[in-house]
Amino acid sequence: MSEPFEDALAAVRGVEGWLSDDQARVLWERARAVPAGGRIVEIGSYRGRSTIVLARGAAGGVAVVAIDPHAGNDRGPRQIRGSSEEGAADNAAFRANLERTGVGHSVRHVRRSSRDALDDLNGPVDLVYVDGAHRFRPARDDIVRWGERVGAGGTLLVHDAFSSIGVTAALLSALALGREFSYVGRARSLAEYRRAEAPLRPRERVPNAARQLAQLPWFTRNVLVKVALVLRLRPLLWLLGHRSSEWPY
Repeated sequence: MSEPFEDALAAVRGVEGWLSDDQARVLWERARAVPAGGRIVEIGSYRGRSTIVLARGAAGGVAVVAIDPHAGNDRGPRQIRGSSEEGAADNAAFRANLERTGVGHSVRHVRRSSRDALDDLNGPVDLVYVDGAHRFRPARDDIVRWGERVGAGGTLLVHDAFSSIGVTAALLSALALGREFSYVGRARSLAEYRRAEAPLRPRERVPNAARQLAQLPWFTRNVLVKVALVLRLRPLLWLLGHRSSEWPY
């Protein structure tokens, strides 16, 4: 149901989540570029903010699959552990938000972990958006295993890149020196990678790694912002140019 981006953005006003407007535009544009018959997979949906943007950007005939167990864990910044009641509330809000914004019929929700969901989907994927668990091991698992499903020329988007320690370490260990994905850029903490048509050659891999490593000063700044928020060090926040109480994403 591809539509103007402004309409998609208006639809998610009030939907909880950690997706900025510029990041939403990237999701919408990449979803819009998926050809009919293609497939989009989202890892980590929470209450549907990014899911709705992807679904409203996708053209008719594009399958949108949202994978989230809604188990109450890994719900967002500083919410690694939670309760089954919180997970149930997230699932109910997710479904209600999708219905309210007119995409309930066009999104397939797989309520399983991303690892278990690998068995539910066969074949290549045109666009994978990873915003699941932010700890190193599960984040790397998502990037590697679901990244393998991205077809040549397809897109891998990773949220909380160069912001979360676990996600950043996972990205650098899996992709910085890899041969399969080229780093395109980022919208704040949303990193974009493109699956190469052919394995990157050594002369291509070095600048590709350099472009990713160049994000580490911004990553360091984000870590310091988080420390300052936790310890309530307002002078440090001002020094770092962070003017709100929001977790950087």
